[in-house]
Amino acid sequence: MTTSPEQIEKDLFQHGFLPIEPDPTLDLFEEIEKLKKEKNAIILAHYYQDSDIQDIADYIGDSLGLSQKAASTDAEIIVFAGVHFMAETAKILSPEKKVLLPDLKAGCSLSDSCPPALFRKFKEKYPDHVVVSYINCTAEMKTLTDICCTSTNAIHIIESIPQDQPIIFAPDKNLGAYLVKKTGRDMVLWDGACMVHEIFSNEKITKLMVRHPNAQLIAHPECEEHILVKAHFIGSTTGLLNYTINNPGQEFIVATEAGIIHQMQLRSPNKTFIPAPPENTCACNDCPHMKRNTLEKLYVCMKYELPEIHLPEWIIREGRASIDRMLEISAKAGL
Repeated sequence: MTTSPEQIEKDLFQHGFLPIEPDPTLDLFEEIEKLKKEKNAIILAHYYQDSDIQDIADYIGDSLGLSQKAASTDAEIIVFAGVHFMAETAKILSPEKKVLLPDLKAGCSLSDSCPPALFRKFKEKYPDHVVVSYINCTAEMKTLTDICCTSTNAIHIIESIPQDQPIIFAPDKNLGAYLVKKTGRDMVLWDGACMVHEIFSNEKITKLMVRHPNAQLIAHPECEEHILVKAHFIGSTTGLLNYTINNPGQEFIVATEAGIIHQMQLRSPNKTFIPAPPENTCACNDCPHMKRNTLEKLYVCMKYELPEIHLPEWIIREGRASIDRMLEISAKAGL
C-alpha cells in the first residue's frame, strides 16, 4: 500500500519536520476559502485576532458565543482562531466535530493563572461553597466548577444563587471584585488575572481623557478597579462593541485588547477609537497569545488539519455540565 505525498507531508508536519510558512506566492485568502469548501470547515475568530483573520472568518465574536454558533452548524471542522481554552470549549460543545487551533501554544494568562490541581486543593478548604467560574478557564477547570459565567451574564448568575449560599469565584480576581461591588455578595476570590487587562496605565489614560475631553472611556470588567471607576461604560467585548455602535458619542478610549477596534471601526467608520495605553512603551495593549495566530498558520492548520484539540470523555461530560447549568439559568431569565 502506497502513501500519498500529501499524507507523507502531513505526517512530517505533525512531527515537526516541515516549516510552518506556506509558499509565499499563494493568495492565502483564496486558498483558505477553497479549503473551507473542500473540508466543510468554518473559521471562528475572536475579536482580539488580527484584522486579516477577522476578515476571513465565518463568525466573529466572544468565545462562548462562537462555540455555540459552531455547534449549531453542519460544519465537520471547526477552526478556532483564538486561544487554547476557547478551542476546548468548542470541543466540549461539539465533541463529534474536529476542532483545530492554528497555534497550539496560543495560551491565556488568565486560564494559566488557575491550574486545576492547585484549584482543587483550594476548593477543599471551602467544602460548602458553590464554584462559579468565568468561561475563560481550562476544560479541566470547568469540571471543578458548578456554574460557568460570561462577562455578559456574570451578574445574573451570581444573583441567581441564594443569598445564604457561599460562593468561590474563579479565576479572575478583577472580574470577581467587580461582581462583589455590583451584587453585594461577599465571595471568595481566586487570585488570577488577565495580563492584558492588568497593565493599563492609570496615568496615561488620565492624560488621554484630558486631551480628549469628549471621549468616553469604555472598559472590560477584567480591568483593575482604578480603571473601572473612571469608565463611562463597563461591559463584555460584545457589549463594548454594541455600545460604540448605539451611543451617539464620536470618540472612545477602549480599555480592552486592541483587536476589537477593527470591528468598531468597521461598524462606525466615522467615529474615533483610541486604544487605552499600557504601562509599557507600546501604544496599544495587544495579547501576545492571541496574536500567535496568523493568516499563514491558519492556512497550514486547515491544510493539514492540525493541531487538533483532543479532550478525554470525562472532561467533556463534566465540563459540559457547568456550561449547561449557566445556559439553563440564563434561559430562565430570558438572557
